Amino acid sequence: MKKKSFLPIIFVSVFFLFAVCTVLFLIQQTRAVSSDENLESAVRIEIPYGMSVKNVASLLKENGIVKNDTLFYISVRFPAFLKVMFPGQTTNAKFSLKSGTYYLQKNMDYPEIQKILSSGQTEYAKVVIPEGLTISRIGMILEENRICSLSDFKSACKNQSMLKEYGIPAESFEGYLFPDTYFLNIGMKAESVVSIMVDNFFTKIKEVPALSEKNAEDLNQILILASIVEREYRVADEAPLIASVFKNRLKYNIGLYSCATVVYILTEIEGRPHPEKVYLNDLKIDNPYNTYKYAGLTPGPISNPGLVALNAAANTPKTNYFFFQVDGGDSGRHVFAETFDEHKTNHNLSVKK
Repeated sequence: MKKKSFLPIIFVSVFFLFAVCTVLFLIQQTRAVSSDENLESAVRIEIPYGMSVKNVASLLKENGIVKNDTLFYISVRFPAFLKVMFPGQTTNAKFSLKSGTYYLQKNMDYPEIQKILSSGQTEYAKVVIPEGLTISRIGMILEENRICSLSDFKSACKNQSMLKEYGIPAESFEGYLFPDTYFLNIGMKAESVVSIMVDNFFTKIKEVPALSEKNAEDLNQILILASIVEREYRVADEAPLIASVFKNRLKYNIGLYSCATVVYILTEIEGRPHPEKVYLNDLKIDNPYNTYKYAGLTPGPISNPGLVALNAAANTPKTNYFFFQVDGGDSGRHVFAETFDEHKTNHNLSVKK
């Protein structure tokens, strides 16, 4: 009587055991990292344009969103695998990865993650940048809205390679950050924010031929003047007249005597709080941005002007005005003078108001 061979039985048993272990491993590896449904904070995942699915899978693994990046990649490339692993769930048969900033929870499974990453519904914030702000003040607004940090934004605004790419003959992007309403992704890179604002600037100045037709050096000079006008005018129809005062002074090498330039020194260069008043000692600060001490334009813009100031600096009317001051009322309007004696009379009248 022949002895029965147990090898086939052993082989089948081992294979069956291996298959069961493999399935259990796959199930375990493809399930959510955490079962906690009350996680306090989600993980922010930023997916730049053009990032491959493989790199996204690695990014998810690095941030603890998935346990196994290879299996997540397979689940994207082979939807049938996803259906087997998650029977009964609605899976995304045609996964289309969209760039953006997403917030993902560690208790999400593969179908949920894929649904979010292919939705394109990224988190963004509506950010309003008023006219006349400096780099620092814009950076504070961005930081308050969780777009990027103030320090990162200030660094990006001094990125020399980016300045060269735009052909801007300046030490920073001060003046080129167009004031507008922006819809920005939470946590985006500061360099991306700068690019968006600068691109908007060059788009907007196309509306002003006197600006768009200038070369880089001439445009920068007009922009410096516009940045000072922006900080001085209060009523839009007076911006061109204020620009004419400054141009007349520049023509005769007379100091611009703009308090706004001194405030720029105090806040942006010396890092002091914004002053309620500018005192006599402040006017004596030895700095090239001090237009009380140095004639001519400042070395660079002192604010980021809007179209009103840009138009005023580019299309300045010819006048004989050399002086202006607030009229002393609540209208915000100014009075203009051709001579110093007329200016003194205006000053006395405004003080009486």
